[in-house]
This record gives sequence, C-alpha cells and structure tokens, in this order.
Amino acid sequence: MTREELLKAIDEKYQAMGQNPDVHLSGLLHAEPITYWDYIQVEALLGLQVKRTNLPDEMVFIMYHQINELLFKMVQWELGQVQQAGISTAKFAMHLDRISRYFDMLSQSFSIMGDGMEKEQYMKFRDTLTPASGFQSAQYRFIEFASTDIINLIDRRFRDGFDSSDTENSFEHMYWQAAGKNYHTGEKNALLRNFETKYKAEFLGFIDRHRDKNLWHIYRSLPENERSDEALVKAMRHYDYTVNVTWVMAHLNAARKYLGNAEATGGSDWQKYMHPKYQKRIFFPGLWSEEELAQWGQGLD
Repeated sequence: MTREELLKAIDEKYQAMGQNPDVHLSGLLHAEPITYWDYIQVEALLGLQVKRTNLPDEMVFIMYHQINELLFKMVQWELGQVQQAGISTAKFAMHLDRISRYFDMLSQSFSIMGDGMEKEQYMKFRDTLTPASGFQSAQYRFIEFASTDIINLIDRRFRDGFDSSDTENSFEHMYWQAAGKNYHTGEKNALLRNFETKYKAEFLGFIDRHRDKNLWHIYRSLPENERSDEALVKAMRHYDYTVNVTWVMAHLNAARKYLGNAEATGGSDWQKYMHPKYQKRIFFPGLWSEEELAQWGQGLD
C-alpha cells in the first residue's frame, strides 16, 4: 500500500466513525512510541507474586498457578471464537487444536511444580493456604461450562435421570461439589462456601447463557456432513481426552507426590474428586464408543 493509499484508508476509516482523521493523525504525531514493557505490562505482571511465608519454594508455587490461570484465559479466548455464529468446520477444528495445545502444555508442565519444590518446604507453607485450594479456579469452571451440556458435569451418582433444566439444582449437583459438600447433611465446608460466595451468581448466569452456546451443543447443531468431518471429530476427541484425562491425571500425580493420602488444603477428598474413573467427566459422550466410555480413566493408577 502506498503512502497515498494508506492516508486515504485512514481518512475513510475515521470518517466512517464520524471522527476527524486529522485529529487522530495529530495525536499520532505527539504520541510516544510503544515499548515491550509497556505493551506487556511487565512491571505490573511481575509485581503480582506475594509470598505468605519465608520459604523460597512458595514463589514457585505461586508463579506456576498464575501461569495456569493465564493459560486458562487463553483457552476461554479460543472458546469465544468457536461460539461465533456460522463458524466453519475448519475454523472450529483449528480453535480446538489451539485449546488442546494449551492443555498439552499444562499437562506437561506439572514437572515444573512436581520437581521444582522441596517437599519439606511445601508441607510447611501449604498450612498457611487453608482453606484456599486450586479447586477454586473459577476460570476452569467457566471452561467446563463452555465446553459441554450441564448434564455431563453432574455428579455421576445422580446423573441417571437427572433433570438439568433447573440451573440452581444442577449447580448443587456438580461433580466438584463432592470436594466440599456432605450430600447427606447438605453441609458445605469453608472451601466450597467461600468459592460460592465469590462466584455462584456469576456461574449460574454463565451456565444459562451457554446452554445453546457450549461446544457440544454447537457441534450437534452442525449439518450432518460437517459433524462427520474427520479433522473436527479428531479435534473434539483430543480436546475431551486431554482435558478430562491427561491433564487431570498429570495434576493428580503431582499432588500425590507431595500429599500422599493427606487432605488437600481445602479439606477435600481430592483423589476421588479428581480421578477420571470415578466421575467419568466426558464433554462429548456421543463421540466415544460404549467400550471407550466404560473404560474411561481405567488403568491409570
């Protein structure tokens, strides 16, 4: 594009916005050039790590979880692209592949924490975290809600015949409620109470908005020939298995290394809550054979 063409395009852009292009050009004349540190907000980012103890390896723990949350945000960004109306199967598969790579990265990264902290230090600073827990990552719950129908996130014990049209009741029977709720008494521990006080209202609204916008619903709404697209089906299956088996088991095994059979900081029975063979969390059940569904998470101990 020549300079004349560029100036004409700028002029047309701002006139279409009802603004004077000369004002914007004048502003550009006086503006400071952007720098890497300003664009990435490096100082702000590096100022977010605040330890609660004098144990050096707590910094590894904090930074690792902050990196996880940034990757979760990247996943949500990609999910938003898939939810655009009229998305092609090729673009659908492309974004799913991106998401899977993020979770592949998450799965492979657990050695950073698993091999990067002295157990003695971890067992000391973890006591200062109670009742906080990685369970309380709201972004991960948003990813789940945006990926599948709510019935597929219901606790397996109650899933058969469950009416998921009632959002509030569905929320009370999510599989992860088992980490902090006694279903016989209805009592919730501090881990779950704090989490719900912060996010429950937002979760309920998000669930309702994504009943017809989650990945599984969008996929099933495609024409039959597009649902049979080999690349898309492969991408869907890979994403499902990566999130609900590979990443979960990497997380579980890293926790086992430090905790053994001890309770998590939030007091949850984390092994039964996390292991895929117990809850059989599956985003896209219709893309798996009966045998694959039956064997989900088996033989991974």
